[in-house]
Amino acid sequence: MDIEIGILGATGFTGCELVGLLLRHPRAKIAWLSSESQPGTAYGKVYPQFLGRLSPAVEKMRSFEDVKNTRPDVVFSCLPHGASAECAAPFLANGKTIVIDLSADFRLKDAKAYAEAYAHTHPLPHLLPESRYGLSEVHAAAIKGAKLIANPGCYPTSALLPLFPLIRDGIVSPDGIIIDSKSGVSGAGKKATETTHYVNANESVMAYGVGDKHRHRWEIIEQLSLAAGRKLDLLFTAHLIPMERGILSTIYCDFAAGMDGAAADACLKKQYADSDFVRLREDFPRTGDVKHTNFCHIKSYQPAGSRKLIIVSVIDNMVKGASGQALQNMNIALGLPAALGLA
Repeated sequence: MDIEIGILGATGFTGCELVGLLLRHPRAKIAWLSSESQPGTAYGKVYPQFLGRLSPAVEKMRSFEDVKNTRPDVVFSCLPHGASAECAAPFLANGKTIVIDLSADFRLKDAKAYAEAYAHTHPLPHLLPESRYGLSEVHAAAIKGAKLIANPGCYPTSALLPLFPLIRDGIVSPDGIIIDSKSGVSGAGKKATETTHYVNANESVMAYGVGDKHRHRWEIIEQLSLAAGRKLDLLFTAHLIPMERGILSTIYCDFAAGMDGAAADACLKKQYADSDFVRLREDFPRTGDVKHTNFCHIKSYQPAGSRKLIIVSVIDNMVKGASGQALQNMNIALGLPAALGLA
């Protein structure tokens, strides 16, 4: 049977990426697309690559009354944080629909941390306990059968896939971690700003959210604290680089007592031995190696004579860091093969 799907905020970059992936999924049927910015417009006019491939025109956001009469199997919300929770909530209330939220609204269990990271009060904090954090390879058991899935942020995905098992298994110390990440400009969203405008972004690299300022830091801390079994802290700095898509994260951490590079490699091999999308590399990966794919490539390295571990992790921020992982989470939640429509 077809899986009937609706997409909230379909005309943004993540919505566009998601539509392309769903059209290749053998079970997916896109029932409707919504957008506040371009209602009534044929999707092929918004994104010409979909001309003749998609029948529903873009609608305005569905009203609560419409939602009562609409029971899709899955709703993906590609709306900004704040708006996403309120628009997705009525679908959760119908008891049937799986909501996969690509915003930050359900990623943090702590409403106070959410308010600190996103500078406003969470609109629906009572729903936070119901959400499952959708880091697909790590939390698959919790995702299966879930009705509300918080799709991870792009930077956290690149950092957590290598770090979560290493901290959980006591290979590296939870203290003193430094994460340095670089992203292409698509990660900033569709609407151009002074920072992301081509004239300012081209041939220029910029650090932002330095050290303790980036909102994704709270997400990484919450997940790694879960892995460690105690609260930890870390430094995270993001960089904007002049390319379309991709994230490269370089992570610096200290080994736990008695551990070394061989133990780190063994831990990662055990965690990802059966993974469809995580690949462990002998050489250092490049963002181009995973462009337009749902893969994460990881290389861990212990410098000679050092007690530190350096990890390089790369993903496509639009696929594994957003829409691809969202589709992977849909598959897991419905009990389908995780790679269906993605490989």
